[in-house]
Amino acid sequence: MKLKVCGMKYKDNINEVAHLQPDYLGFIFYEKSSRFFNGDIPKLPNSIKKVGVFVDASIPYILEKIETHNLQTIQLHGEESPEFCAELKLKYHTERSRSANKDSNNEAPTSLVMTEIVKVFSIKDNFDFSVLKPFEKVCDYFLFDTKGKLPGGNGYTFNWNVLKEYPSTKPFFLSGGIGLNEIEKLKDFKNTEASKYCHVIDVNSKFEIEAGLKNSIELKIFKNEL
Repeated sequence: MKLKVCGMKYKDNINEVAHLQPDYLGFIFYEKSSRFFNGDIPKLPNSIKKVGVFVDASIPYILEKIETHNLQTIQLHGEESPEFCAELKLKYHTERSRSANKDSNNEAPTSLVMTEIVKVFSIKDNFDFSVLKPFEKVCDYFLFDTKGKLPGGNGYTFNWNVLKEYPSTKPFFLSGGIGLNEIEKLKDFKNTEASKYCHVIDVNSKFEIEAGLKNSIELKIFKNEL
């Protein structure tokens, strides 16, 4: 399973965590979040994918952030519909074609590089998996997070037994309150049928010194155990 560290905020801390070589680093572009990112992302190793996290944002806003920050993955954490996801993909590819034409005409190149859409679904003790079906063709991954007061970063896990009923073959991210105390639980989860399509373990608040500031020592321990 791959590792995503989400909710990065501070430049020095981003570099420190990037040194651990997680597979994904997440940056939250939602102004109501205490982890809202409003700076410049430092240069990262090519092996780390930059994830932009959005909550009911407009397509122009998302495209602007993709271009500004060279985002490879878009995580949709709100009430975005399948139609929205399809439109985002279409407009992204239209913009990318336009930028390619500009490049061929020796105009200033742009940096639209997004290739993946991750759609988030919140779970507590049960979940109606039928809601996933309309998203199958318009998303690259699903992400299952804990249902709580906030769109993310609530700090506690949901009942992973719910995933025994997962009907899809689409790979998913597992998120929601995962920290060092969940290492043994994760090891047990890896031995279940439910983990078959678990592509990424997504961590955030359980590794924080304060909102957006990650404890790299604890992350290193966790990564070595994952």
